[in-house]
Amino acid sequence: MQTMRYVAALCFALLITCNTSYPLHTSVTSRQDDLKDLTDELLYDASMMDFQARRWAKLPPELNWESNGCTDSPDELLEWDFLMSCERHDFGYRNYKEQGRFTDENRKRVDDNFLEDLYSECSVYGTVSELLCKGVADVYYHSVRAFGD
Repeated sequence: MQTMRYVAALCFALLITCNTSYPLHTSVTSRQDDLKDLTDELLYDASMMDFQARRWAKLPPELNWESNGCTDSPDELLEWDFLMSCERHDFGYRNYKEQGRFTDENRKRVDDNFLEDLYSECSVYGTVSELLCKGVADVYYHSVRAFGD
């Protein structure tokens, strides 16, 4: 299942790469505002596949696409794959910090979105597995709330 997700995201990345153009004349301030808006869109509005496609294509290149996965927690646990959720969470932290927007309020918003992404991953499993998965997702969430920076 994970391989299929990555193949789908790669296809999206190719489409985005072929259909993305950058304005030739933009002010620095305007471009910074555009990057903040795009960061928010990719974090909160884009599907996980759309986010991953952008991440793999590193578009736009001015955003920080680096990730260390789920840090000290497993990226995959039993049948649950939390890697993509962790990658988007890292994207939020890194870009909000670089954009000077990493306030307590925004950190909570990025963390809450992380929990939604984890729950979304859990929703593809059967009822019992989904409940167990959400329990593990809660542990991941509370860990980033307690130790994330």
